[in-house]
Amino acid sequence: MPDEEPQHRHILTFNFRQGRNKPRHDEAFARLWPRYGLEWSPGEGRLDFARVFGRTAPVILEIGSGNGEAAAAMGDADRDRDLLAVEVYPQGIADLMDRADERGLDNLRIYQGDALPLLWEGLEPGSLDEIRVYFPDPWPKKRHHKRRIIQAEHVKTMAGLLRPGGILHCATDIADYAEQMLDVLTAETALENTADGFAPRPDRRPVTKFERRGVAAGRDIFDLEFRRR
Repeated sequence: MPDEEPQHRHILTFNFRQGRNKPRHDEAFARLWPRYGLEWSPGEGRLDFARVFGRTAPVILEIGSGNGEAAAAMGDADRDRDLLAVEVYPQGIADLMDRADERGLDNLRIYQGDALPLLWEGLEPGSLDEIRVYFPDPWPKKRHHKRRIIQAEHVKTMAGLLRPGGILHCATDIADYAEQMLDVLTAETALENTADGFAPRPDRRPVTKFERRGVAAGRDIFDLEFRRR
């Protein structure tokens, strides 16, 4: 009998709050989604990155790109690699597309939706150069911690999608989540820590508006960088 696909328990890892699009968001979607948008649905098979980006290059996956401040800046500074950004909020996607258009980026595609089905069904094992999870929803109440995206099952999936030597880079300003991230990532045998505990904040990750708010509120910023063995 052939191996069956693993069964995953699908719990939403984001708290969807539908805001109202401004006219500039609607205009950005109409103008830029055909250029930057990635159409994919569960059941459609795994993505061919050469077709998605129109070239063969290392691919980075960013889960939760927010308003795209970091994604656009890092994509601009790293044009030899391609970036697949995942976000659920249309307003953030519109902002990212505007930022990418202003910078003339061709190495960006955006998937609108839940990242987990894409991780499970849409990406080839060993196909990613890097995965970025910056400031994910912290789900602060203890009874909701199971909704945090950095869980053992999800990290195992992420590790399997990285090439040998590929990087899983996480960042948060929530101290207890940072400790959970460190414990979960350390326990994944396919990964090794690039630092002794938390990593120094890399210069390549720009300080975003969201991060500045955390610092202004007196919270520390924690980076974690783990490498695929």
